[in-house]
Amino acid sequence: MPTFAEALRFWFQLGWISFGGPAGQIALMHAELVERRRWISERRFLHALNYCMLLPGPEAQQLATYLGWLMHRSWGGIVAGALFVLPSLLLLVLLSWVYVRHGDVPWVAALFYGLKPAVTALVLQAAWRIGQRTLKHPLLWAIAVAAFLGLFVLRLPFPAIVAGAALVGLLGARVWPQAFAPGTGRGVAGQAAPHPAACIDDNTPTPPHARWHRAGLLRVVGLGVGLGVAVAAALWALQGGPGLFTQMAGFFTQAALLSFGGAYAVLPFVAQGAVEQHQWLSAPQMIDGLALGETTPGPLIMVVAFVAFLGGWAQPAFGPGSALATAVLAAVVVSFFTFLPSFVFILAGGPLVEATHGQLRYTAPLAAISAAVVGVIVNLALFFAQHVFWPAGFERGFDALAAAIALAAAVALMRFKRGVVPVLAACALAGLLGHLVAGWL
Repeated sequence: MPTFAEALRFWFQLGWISFGGPAGQIALMHAELVERRRWISERRFLHALNYCMLLPGPEAQQLATYLGWLMHRSWGGIVAGALFVLPSLLLLVLLSWVYVRHGDVPWVAALFYGLKPAVTALVLQAAWRIGQRTLKHPLLWAIAVAAFLGLFVLRLPFPAIVAGAALVGLLGARVWPQAFAPGTGRGVAGQAAPHPAACIDDNTPTPPHARWHRAGLLRVVGLGVGLGVAVAAALWALQGGPGLFTQMAGFFTQAALLSFGGAYAVLPFVAQGAVEQHQWLSAPQMIDGLALGETTPGPLIMVVAFVAFLGGWAQPAFGPGSALATAVLAAVVVSFFTFLPSFVFILAGGPLVEATHGQLRYTAPLAAISAAVVGVIVNLALFFAQHVFWPAGFERGFDALAAAIALAAAVALMRFKRGVVPVLAACALAGLLGHLVAGWL
C-alpha cells in the first residue's frame, strides 16, 4: 500500500494535469493507478467508478475522493478530492480577474468571440456523447424529448424535470423493466494484458473503514450537514443577515444535489438561476466562463467559481473598494458548497451505494434521469446558440462567422475526434483573425 505521503504527491500532481473532462481524467487515473503504479486492480477501479456514476456531482472528482478514502481512510479521501479541485479554483480566480479587468480590450474580446461558438459545439458534442451511451430504448428517447420540451416550451424548472424523470424510472422499472435494464459497462481501457497483483486487488478484503455501518453513515452525514450549516451561519454573521454569500451558498448547494449526469446536465439550472433569476452575470459572460472552465484542469463544474467571481465583483459586499475581496470570497464559498455534498456522498454513502448497485429499483430512476439529461443539454445548446449566433437579438441579424466557427468546431470534435483544448485554441485564433481582418477592411 502506498504511504500517505506518496498518495499526497500523486493527488497534487493530478490536480494540475487533469485536463480533458471526466473521460480524460478517469482515463488518466486508470493509467496511473491501475496500469503503472498498481495501487488498485482493474475490477476494483471500475467498481468504484460505477458507484460514482450513480451519484450527483462530478464523477472524476468523486472517483479520486473514493480511491483516496479506500486507501487512506477519510483524510485520504478529503485530501484527494480537495487537491483535484484546488488548482482549478486558483486558476479560475486568476483568469476571472483578468477577464473582468481586461475583457473589454479588443484583442481579448476577439479571442472570446471565437471561443463562444466553440463552447456551443462542445455542448452539442456532450448531448451526442451522453445520448449514445444512454438512449438505448424508445422509452428513454421519449423521456429525453419530454425533458427538452418541458424546458424549451413549458419553461419548467430544472428540479421538476429531474423529479419527473426519476418518477418515470421508478414506475417504469415495475411496468417495463427491460427499458431500464443496464447495458454493457463502459470500460476504461478495454481488454488489458494480465497485471501483477495490486495493492488493493480483486480479492483484497474490504478495509474495516469502508464497510457500511449505520452509525458511521449518520456520523458523517451529521458532520457534513453541520459543517455546511456552520459555514452558512458564519457568512450570515459576516454580512449581518441574508446577503450575497448566503444566497450563493443555498443556490449552489441545490445545484450540487441536482447534478446527475455531469456538469453539462446542471449547467442549464446554473445558467437559468445565475443569469435570469439572480443576474450575477450575463448570458455571453456565462458562455465565456464555460470556455475558461474547459481550458483549465479539474472538473468542468468549476465554472461556478467564475459565476461567483463575477457576481461578487458586481455586488461588493464590504464597500465600494471591496470588489476583488468579495469576488474571491464568493468563488471560495461557492466551490465549498458545490463540492461538500460530493464528499458526504462518498465518505458516508459509498458502502451503501455498493450494497444497492445493480438492483433495478435503484438504478432505473437514475437511468431515466440520464435520459432526461440529454434533452436538458440540447436545450442548453440552443440557449447558447441564440446568444452566439444572434447576439443582438433575432431582429438584428445572424452572425455568419460565429456559425462557421461553431460548425468547424463541431466537425473537429465529433468527426475527427480532436481534443478540446486544441479546438478551443484554434477557435480563439479564428476569432482574433476575424477581428484583425475586420479592422483592415
